Amino acid sequence: MRKFISGLIFAVLVVSCSTNPFTGKSTLNFQSNDQIFPTAFAEYDQFLKEHKVITGTADAESIKRVGQRIAKAAERWFNANGYEGYLKDYRWEYNLVQDEAVNAWCMPGGKIVFYTGILPITKTDTGIAVVMGHEVAHALANHGAQRMSAATLQQYGALAGNLALGMSGSSAQTIELFNQAYGIGSQVGVMLPFSRSHESEADAIGLRLMAIAGYNPEEAVKLWQRMSQMGGEAPPEIMSTHPSNETRIQNLKQLVPAAKQEAAKFGVTSFE
Repeated sequence: MRKFISGLIFAVLVVSCSTNPFTGKSTLNFQSNDQIFPTAFAEYDQFLKEHKVITGTADAESIKRVGQRIAKAAERWFNANGYEGYLKDYRWEYNLVQDEAVNAWCMPGGKIVFYTGILPITKTDTGIAVVMGHEVAHALANHGAQRMSAATLQQYGALAGNLALGMSGSSAQTIELFNQAYGIGSQVGVMLPFSRSHESEADAIGLRLMAIAGYNPEEAVKLWQRMSQMGGEAPPEIMSTHPSNETRIQNLKQLVPAAKQEAAKFGVTSFE
């Protein structure tokens, strides 16, 4: 049984690797676009039915205008880097929703929502582009599918541990202690760092996209400085799915020159 479980996990890892087009590295991904996109599109439509969508305002038009430019920048990047057709199944949609939450998101396949609560932070089209580029980057790099795959593997690990302990005659107390330790250890040591790495990667990709679209990537630093000034309680970085604001700001400062260099490859040397 142990050999079977180990072999099953190994087989899953081998057959479930895909390549991140932005980094060239192999990533864990059990999910295909054919599986994820239809579900994401249906959930997006249901979300819009249940929330107040803002239309016909200057803010709503800004969201669409910036989103279209970011999507066009992504298409240019993929075509120039040997990934023609990468976006063929994407169905871009950009909506502004009435909600005081300081948030925005992009579902797999290009379905985007900005909440009105984030607009005082973004302030301008360039600020919107910072957030838009970041959220679109998550979708383009398949971060959602990777997190789902990692969670599945986390469950496999727990199952394997419980079966091994049960077969060895371990007591119920020992198995309970294992589950507690495994849950905390895998979350703090694996899942949270995995999520933080996605956030940092999305920042880097997002800066490139917004720069190619003609927006000044330096605005990303200013936006996160504004975000940091909001205050409020934040968990220690090691216990968070996101890098701290301070870490993020320092990383963005270092990433800006590379984003401008990437834009220059597409003839973009001046920015809004």
